[in-house]
Amino acid sequence: MTYQPKSEFLTVMLERGFVADCTDYEALDTALLNGVVPGYIGFDATAKSLHVGSLIQIMMLRWLQKTGHKPITLMGGGTTKVGDPSFRADERPLLTDAQIEDNIAGIKQVFAKYLDYGDGQCDALMLNNAEWLDDLNYLTFLRDIGRHFSVNRMLSFESVKSRIDREQSLSFLEFNYMILQAYDFLELNRRYGCMVQFGGSDQWGNIVNGIDLTRRVDDGQVFGLTSHLLTTSDGKKMGKTADGAIWLNSEMRSTYEFWQFWRNTTDADVGRFLKLYTEMPVEECDRLGALEGSEINAAKIILANAITTLCHGADAAAVAEATAREVFEKGGIGDDLPTVTLTAADLGDGISIVQLIVKTGLAKSGKDAKRLIKENGAKLDDTPLTDAGLMIDAAALASPIKLSAGKKRHALVQLAQ
Repeated sequence: MTYQPKSEFLTVMLERGFVADCTDYEALDTALLNGVVPGYIGFDATAKSLHVGSLIQIMMLRWLQKTGHKPITLMGGGTTKVGDPSFRADERPLLTDAQIEDNIAGIKQVFAKYLDYGDGQCDALMLNNAEWLDDLNYLTFLRDIGRHFSVNRMLSFESVKSRIDREQSLSFLEFNYMILQAYDFLELNRRYGCMVQFGGSDQWGNIVNGIDLTRRVDDGQVFGLTSHLLTTSDGKKMGKTADGAIWLNSEMRSTYEFWQFWRNTTDADVGRFLKLYTEMPVEECDRLGALEGSEINAAKIILANAITTLCHGADAAAVAEATAREVFEKGGIGDDLPTVTLTAADLGDGISIVQLIVKTGLAKSGKDAKRLIKENGAKLDDTPLTDAGLMIDAAALASPIKLSAGKKRHALVQLAQ
């Protein structure tokens, strides 16, 4: 990319490594220089929280606001009922209206930490596409909107083509998703003057559809800007670990585990992640990312603290760091470790160590837990576990016990008082 932007927002996006592609750099740059530009990202409510895979888009909206423009967070109360088929092997499970509303309530908690909402010119807007999708008249929609879409062209988009090439079923319900997303952009442009849609690079086809629809129906000019689909330097998809997604809501993933995820960043990713997920100056991100040996570990702590502070607050970041120091440097149990509390009924006459390892989330199944013990990867109070048949009773839980999987994953088990 050789384009040299004049607007602050595009300069930040390009310097910090956010941008995968843009439909028209120069025209978007001009719009950003000429006034407040509203821009949006849609988030379907498929879970009660977003995970760190969505954090790059959230940071794009945060920078949009910090550089004097207006972010719009669009909750997919309507589109979640259909499900985005992009690059999926199968259809998403259909959720009830109550499940969708519950998920939206959880996701809203995340945005309040990153964006300022209100009635001001640059204050963020929280919207729900159910507002205009739920009451659509099907025949009117087909006549007024559907006629602008070519099935031939829709079939050529990689997100759909890859599914068909693998001979995996694509339902008519899912096939409608890209039309609904395009219609979202048109409605947001009409109602709120929204000029740009952001998303991951896998959303390129859906974004282009919205741009084309807005031009065809209202002769309006809008733009698309996509971010890279982030993977770690070892090729793993961002946001997932061996024991599941790294959620942004502390009720679904403890602050300590969130902090520890970033502390475990590979050396090669430190500089890149500092630029994407913190607001530190680019030069400082590059300096920290170039460190080696023990110094790069100090940079990882800076990374973990900065990201955790944005998501959970400075106090939570400080507690997480202190817990990590207690666990790793002093061999203690730490106050902020993920904790499982058992009742007397849960415990009964005793519970197997394999069941406890699964309950704490250190293993996905009993089979995984047994393999962990067999391969000397499990510890009880920092002592290697060798007996998969070990039973834990009330006497063993007179004080909390610490279970560990490898060197970096720990949890506490305690008995309810």
